[in-house]
Amino acid sequence: MIRSTSRRLALKGALACALAASLSFSLPAGAADGVLRVSAIPDEAPTELQRKFAPLGKYLEAQTGMKVSFVPVSDYATVVESLASRKIDLAWLGGFTFVQAKVRTNGTAIPIVQREEDAKFTSKFITADPNIKALSDLKGKTFAFGAPSSTSGSLMPRYFLQQAGLNPEKDFKNVAFSGAHDATVAFVAAGKADAGVLNASVWDKLVEQKKVDTAKVRVFATTPTYFDYNWTVRGDLDPALVKKLTDAFLKLDPANPEHKEIMALQRASKFIPTKKENYEGIEKAAHAAGLLK
Repeated sequence: MIRSTSRRLALKGALACALAASLSFSLPAGAADGVLRVSAIPDEAPTELQRKFAPLGKYLEAQTGMKVSFVPVSDYATVVESLASRKIDLAWLGGFTFVQAKVRTNGTAIPIVQREEDAKFTSKFITADPNIKALSDLKGKTFAFGAPSSTSGSLMPRYFLQQAGLNPEKDFKNVAFSGAHDATVAFVAAGKADAGVLNASVWDKLVEQKKVDTAKVRVFATTPTYFDYNWTVRGDLDPALVKKLTDAFLKLDPANPEHKEIMALQRASKFIPTKKENYEGIEKAAHAAGLLK
């Protein structure tokens, strides 16, 4: 009888453990352990991404009551995969990376906010060659894009080059990918490429910080505007947490001394709500470029 009772208790204990493990596994990460995992596409140097995120992370901790952990990644694809596999909860994505995340998550990834500037984003074409004054002068030249999955450093500039009648692989002497916007500037400044393209925000920041010699490297063309960066959450995140995050971003105000550093590092005048439909133009451009099937 004692042995039978022990067996029943052992069985109940095993079932309880199994059930607890099952529930823990099924609960969204960031809800089960109280940690909000955040990442960003590596469009700048890792040290710069960490510097930009540090005060924002502290702010989100105060607004959500959760521990916030920044998860650095080595490439754009890893951010998309990490969002789809629930390894991260919130991600800073470019427009094309969001489209990739939407496809990879079967439409469940949710863009919640974007900077006001991202509704009218542009890319800057740069060169140190005095003979390059227009896009048509790029024929026969070496050219540097950023990362292959970059919206502002590759996809949209390529789309606008095609609109101007230029095919980079056919019309340029050589096409390279620097991997990041600041690296593109370094490529052009060092003569590794006759010209290149990067997003306007990073260009402006490098100029302000005097990290680029504008007497040598200059902007010779700017793209039309397009939607770009946003903060995206995975679709199965607790709706109450999604609302807290959305509200937290929308409350940020550069006139508030406590928010000033955050907004300056994010290069944002304010955050505004966004939606999936804003990125339909980028999705069409990606299909046109053969980057999406």
